[in-house]
Amino acid sequence: MTAPDTTTAELLLQPDTEHPSPGGQYSYRVLGACCRLFDREELPWPCCRLAWRSKEPSWRRIGRRLVPDLAARRCPSYAVELLQPGSRPTRTVLTLFAVRLSPALQEWWYSKQPASCDPANHLPPLPID
Repeated sequence: MTAPDTTTAELLLQPDTEHPSPGGQYSYRVLGACCRLFDREELPWPCCRLAWRSKEPSWRRIGRRLVPDLAARRCPSYAVELLQPGSRPTRTVLTLFAVRLSPALQEWWYSKQPASCDPANHLPPLPID
């Protein structure tokens, strides 16, 4: 088991590989790469502050319900199975915030381009040597 690189990610972690957590408390088995999404329907609007500012969110949310999470868009997220000693494996999404995606890999992971919806685009581009 090897820890992920703490600088820039050039390649995906392969499915069915096991890795230790950054602190060594547990290990995890990678199920696959995923995109961490933010659900706009879970926002607690309208705001309950006493002092309202110029533009407050509306009950009428225009646009997509699920949007990429801005906090995690520069870091890889994986669907994983946590392997904790003495307990059953737990499935969750793990974002490796200590790892930064390369620009090409970030474009593939969180692309807004119509070509990224092509079913043939299921693998990231190969790193340039």
